[in-house]
Amino acid sequence: MSKPDSGADKIRLDKWLWAARFFKTRNLATEAINGGHVHLNGARVKPSRSVGLDDEVRIRKGSLEFIVHIRGLSGQRGPAAVAQSLYEETEASRRQRELQGEQRRLMAGAAPRPDKRPSKRERRHIIRFRRGE
Repeated sequence: MSKPDSGADKIRLDKWLWAARFFKTRNLATEAINGGHVHLNGARVKPSRSVGLDDEVRIRKGSLEFIVHIRGLSGQRGPAAVAQSLYEETEASRRQRELQGEQRRLMAGAAPRPDKRPSKRERRHIIRFRRGE
């Protein structure tokens, strides 16, 4: 197996996701891959799968979905600017995420917010209501 920083053309998927800052830890990246939230070139893969340049990675985090093409390989987690140079997000993916963000902002603005916090008595009524009493 080759070392990732010696100019190798392959690296583990979980390590690349961590280095590209899609996940805070390699363990979280591994869990996402095992959970089916990450696909490589349209197929479900294992965390140890090697990735190379120009591979397509589909990453689902909550309601967000990223579709990126690998432009660089690194086995070390570096600054965010370096991490962003490791991939290129597709235009369709970027537009979809921006649209979802705008919809979330509009929904949050449309929801009525109370003027103040409920009093202790009002909280008791809310708790009873939720329990069905």
